[in-house]
Amino acid sequence: MKIIAFGASSSRKSINKQLATYAANLAAATQKNSTVEVLDLNDFELPLFSQDKEEELGQPEAAKAFYKKLGESDVIIISFAEHNGSYTAAYKNLFDWASRINQKVFQNKSMLLLATSPGPGGAGSVLTAAAGSAFYFAGDVKATLSIPSFFDNFDMENAKLNNEELQLQLQDAVNRLLS
Repeated sequence: MKIIAFGASSSRKSINKQLATYAANLAAATQKNSTVEVLDLNDFELPLFSQDKEEELGQPEAAKAFYKKLGESDVIIISFAEHNGSYTAAYKNLFDWASRINQKVFQNKSMLLLATSPGPGGAGSVLTAAAGSAFYFAGDVKATLSIPSFFDNFDMENAKLNNEELQLQLQDAVNRLLS
């Protein structure tokens, strides 16, 4: 089983990338013969999408590469950062470019959608939006989970959740992804 994971942020210190990586490693530990590939949105940097840019550039190689990575996976784990209650510009732009290759961006893959933030809201607004729209882009969302107050609930030194209740919820979400 190939697991693709990423944080929907271009921050080099992304807490969402850390959470996605942790969840992917939990999935790999649960599923025999699995591999994990953690994507970095900075590797798929693109100009701001517009019809004019699309006419000028066609389908950029970075968008094709991202779409191909998703297609090569068996499951997808995304952890969403929230900027002003919505997607980060980096994720939304990459998603827009990929959706022009094929609107079925997620290619009928099973998905675990996560979100976290430093505050008590845990990026819940963007997680709700992502979960509600994934179906339209051929995403099969098996579970969602918001992790509030990331720095209180995640042990940065050991790269793992330190809140037992959240750990159980994440393991349950991973199990639903893999079932």
